[in-house]
Amino acid sequence: MVNYIWVFMTIVGIVFALFNGTIAEVNKAVFDGAKEAVTLCIGLISVLVFWLGMMKIAEESGLLEKLARLFRPAVKRLFPEVPPNHPAMGYMLSNMISNMFGLGNAATPLGIKAMEELKKINGEKNEASRSMITFLAINTASITIIPTTVIAIRMTYHSASPTEIVVPTIVATILSAIGAVLIDRFFYYRRSRKR
Repeated sequence: MVNYIWVFMTIVGIVFALFNGTIAEVNKAVFDGAKEAVTLCIGLISVLVFWLGMMKIAEESGLLEKLARLFRPAVKRLFPEVPPNHPAMGYMLSNMISNMFGLGNAATPLGIKAMEELKKINGEKNEASRSMITFLAINTASITIIPTTVIAIRMTYHSASPTEIVVPTIVATILSAIGAVLIDRFFYYRRSRKR
């Protein structure tokens, strides 16, 4: 559906530019936008490759496993229906740790695998379980320690201090994660009382 909306908007914009006599400006904007997109992508690739390499080193050294063990007690309390040694728990922990390091692209496949495993626990039902809803809320409002994508964008546009975003990001994402968990629990207990 979104694809149709974008195509419709593009066609309307081009037709409007033709009737308005601004097709030259539209052409210039298209090529300038394409050039800027390539520049931005190259800047993002360099930072993401660096951090993905760092994550691989952390994984090989056992640091990720230690972090997963550190967060396992808290995650077990958030997901009481998930058995502690179930593959879903490992995928969820890996997803959360990847998000903490600002590696949303690396976290996405782990999140999908976690949801698949949570669906198995839920008996392959099409209705989301409590754990699936909680995981989605936490994943959406995930705590981020190193916002690599934002730093990369700031570096690409020659920010004087591209890393000054780190502390506000940590504070904002901690607050958003706490808020997500509280809202999730509020609606869960409210729904439980109605049954």
